[in-house]
Amino acid sequence: MKSLRIFTFLLLCSLLSYGQSLSVSGIVTDVDNNPIEFANVIILNEDESEIIKGTSTDDNGFFNVINLEANTYILKISYIGFEDFDQKIILKGNLDLKTIQINEVSESLDEVSILVKKPTIKREADRLVFNIEKTALVEGNMLQVLKSTPGVLVIGDEITVKNSNPTVYINNRRVNLSSEDLNQLLIGSSANTIKSVEVITNPSARYDAESGVVINIIMSKNLITGYRGSVFASYTQGIFPRYTAGTSHFFKNEDISLNMNYSYSKDKINREGDDTVNFLNNSNELDQSWRSFTNRNTWSETHNLNTNFDYFINDNNTLSISSNALYLPYFKYKIANNTVISEANGDFSSRFTSDNLSRDNKYNLAFDMDFNHKFTKSELMVNAHYTTYNYERNQDVISNFFDENNAFINPDAFNTNNNQGTNIFAGKIDYSLPINNSSNFEIGLKFSSTNTESDITQFDVDLNTGNETIDALNSDAFNYDERIYAAYTNYDLSIEKWSINAGLRVEQTNIEGESPLTNINNTQDYLEWFPNASLQYNISNEYNVYANYKRSIARPSYADLNPFSFFLNDNYVVSGNPFLVPTLTDHIVLGTSITKYFTFEAYYQNFDGAISEIPRQDNTSNVIKYISVNFDKSVDYGFDFITNFDVTDRWSIYAVTSFYNFEEETDFGQGFETKNQWSNYSVMQNDFTLLKDNSLNISFTLTWAGKSLQGFQTIEDRLFSDLAISKTILNKKGIISLSASDLFNMQDADSSVRYQNQFSFRHADFDNRYVRLGFRYKFGNTKLNSNARAIDTEERERLEKKIDN
Repeated sequence: MKSLRIFTFLLLCSLLSYGQSLSVSGIVTDVDNNPIEFANVIILNEDESEIIKGTSTDDNGFFNVINLEANTYILKISYIGFEDFDQKIILKGNLDLKTIQINEVSESLDEVSILVKKPTIKREADRLVFNIEKTALVEGNMLQVLKSTPGVLVIGDEITVKNSNPTVYINNRRVNLSSEDLNQLLIGSSANTIKSVEVITNPSARYDAESGVVINIIMSKNLITGYRGSVFASYTQGIFPRYTAGTSHFFKNEDISLNMNYSYSKDKINREGDDTVNFLNNSNELDQSWRSFTNRNTWSETHNLNTNFDYFINDNNTLSISSNALYLPYFKYKIANNTVISEANGDFSSRFTSDNLSRDNKYNLAFDMDFNHKFTKSELMVNAHYTTYNYERNQDVISNFFDENNAFINPDAFNTNNNQGTNIFAGKIDYSLPINNSSNFEIGLKFSSTNTESDITQFDVDLNTGNETIDALNSDAFNYDERIYAAYTNYDLSIEKWSINAGLRVEQTNIEGESPLTNINNTQDYLEWFPNASLQYNISNEYNVYANYKRSIARPSYADLNPFSFFLNDNYVVSGNPFLVPTLTDHIVLGTSITKYFTFEAYYQNFDGAISEIPRQDNTSNVIKYISVNFDKSVDYGFDFITNFDVTDRWSIYAVTSFYNFEEETDFGQGFETKNQWSNYSVMQNDFTLLKDNSLNISFTLTWAGKSLQGFQTIEDRLFSDLAISKTILNKKGIISLSASDLFNMQDADSSVRYQNQFSFRHADFDNRYVRLGFRYKFGNTKLNSNARAIDTEERERLEKKIDN
């Protein structure tokens, strides 16, 4: 490790001597040579799919866009009442365009501000970019956006992409949250500041090795000097009403840029369950059938705050401080259960009821500090990250038991107190060097440390006296310490018809887990290498073929390793597994694009030691335990067809259909069990922009998830449906929105388990059928100086729309 550090340091020192920073400057005037102040100057990449830089002209009409790399760009200059100026520039050195004259137009403002809606979806070799800015989807919450993102499936708290759980990033910063807390964050966060969602199926070596698939949520920022803000509120009617309100603010001048988004949500969410467990005798014949009717209600109040502050120290140095805060001062979880026990012949045997009430208090605070230095050609980025997470839960459970005559026998009760504190520290350094116009080299180092201390105490309650006695067998403590050391290098090259990207990441992982009361210790120490590569050959402008390969890791989470047992009632328990090992995944993709409208892919994924939480019934004790296990073999392969096109200039369609086979194999102690299932996953998304002023946007998405296999459970067919409508009002300062989900009531999950001595059925009725009504009001302007040529808020917003589109 010492030699590696010395080598990396010397390599960085040598690389830092390279590079040069380039600029584009000029003066914008009208035909009478009068300077135009506040004209927008935008630098885009060659295909105009991405804004690289943006600025405004000063009172002399002068602009200077700096810190550009040698490349080919599109320069766009626009100002209300004048024709747009577009020019392709090939930047090899500092470029002075001298004087640029733009011509006035004779049409009125309304006539020149007709908007052309940019493509909603852009398909790239390693990712899908889902642009939602200025669409109806931004009027919902972040989770609603993910549900509408092609390739992303959201069921309950679980987010999946092609049978994998993705790592979620916001503005290229990883979100360190459990699936439940991440879901809470996304539900409580407004989507009105989202620019796009990137589904990265082949992340480069720059990303953590755990990032087999990445969902990167890109938030919008002010490109132009000034201030803008908004306030918003929404009402959602599911089974119970839900409320959300918040505000967003953006400010930028020559020295600083500040973004702040806050939202508050108050929710009550319902879930119904109908589960049947068939307990078997030694001959695997039916002994008893336990059918449970469960009603779950969750009450919560959530505060979300995220901020980003950029300080432009000078032309080459930027310091950024950002934070994401999730605070739940009120969280109540109530489960009401009635379990009916029948004999093999169907006769009633007995029953019991259980009432489980939990109250939580938790927060998750994440902070990042970034320093970016641009050399004359290369770039150095340094990041420091800290997350603190605190969780407290008090649980009260009371059960009542009834005999074969349905007469009350006796009650049983217990309480639990659970506390958890987690601290995450991380630091990384990334260096990027464009070697020439067609190639780029990256190198980086990262260190992360996760420390968690938790305890659980269970008390048996005497309902006659109210006395509580500690249940030592179900009380415990768990301390967990994880350290990861990582280094990577990545190289990409684009020459003539070839595009090549290759990278290698190495990670050393040290884990110590200790449960002092049960004497369970878990020590893991391993070094793994993670190569990735992609190759694309452009046969012509209309056709290409490509291949991708990536190796990644999925480490068991702290919650998976925690040996605690959480009892929902006396017979249903959720337990961790301290003996889990990480999953290593190899992912291969072969694909071709035919014109810009059609893409075909074939893929193969092999999961070595896949981790899955599965229900296991004990036919002797009649206990159902949900526990995470490693499977010996999991293989996923299939074929995808993707198309994206405009039916008209106001109607665009994205469609995908995937046929895939998923196979699982493991030994449960009674010999190897193998299951496989062919499935179909299809999406049809329609986006409309209507009315003369393009002020009405509609998005309608249908997602079909065919019968599939997941954790040795067979999941039946489901149809997901989402509709989002938005209309600008009040001179385009206000937006009213309406959205609905599960229009056809076909999103509920039916699953079954049948192998060896396991035999059960489950129906989950999620509270995902709702109607949401929202309103957002925008205010502010994008100018800081008062001037006769300055434009008002409405004009600036129209101009922004032309820039964005």
